[in-house]
Amino acid sequence: MAGYLTTHVLDTAQGCPAAGLKIELFKLEVSGRTHVRTLVTNSDGRTDEKILPEAEFEIGEYELVFHAGAYLDASGAPVEAPRFLDVIPLRFGMSEATHYHVPLLLSPFGYSTYRGS
Repeated sequence: MAGYLTTHVLDTAQGCPAAGLKIELFKLEVSGRTHVRTLVTNSDGRTDEKILPEAEFEIGEYELVFHAGAYLDASGAPVEAPRFLDVIPLRFGMSEATHYHVPLLLSPFGYSTYRGS
């Protein structure tokens, strides 16, 4: 089986998928981090393509950066300056060639994540 990476972002405060949220993927290496791609969530809170497709999958350490502040501003969440949650970086490792799913459950004042299926 070839490895790949997906996500799903849910707005738990509004009870809906987080559409229009920008996500960046970086590969972490000793020399620093390398930008792999930038995607935006669709109306289902998922990206239209895999964040890291099979053809580009490599075992290693990665960082997903969720631009929550811009999403929250656009979604009508109460305005605050500065916003409590703005950019959410998640660092994780992928140690085998399999499907990695890293969801984000988001509200203006908290978030959670886990390795999904």
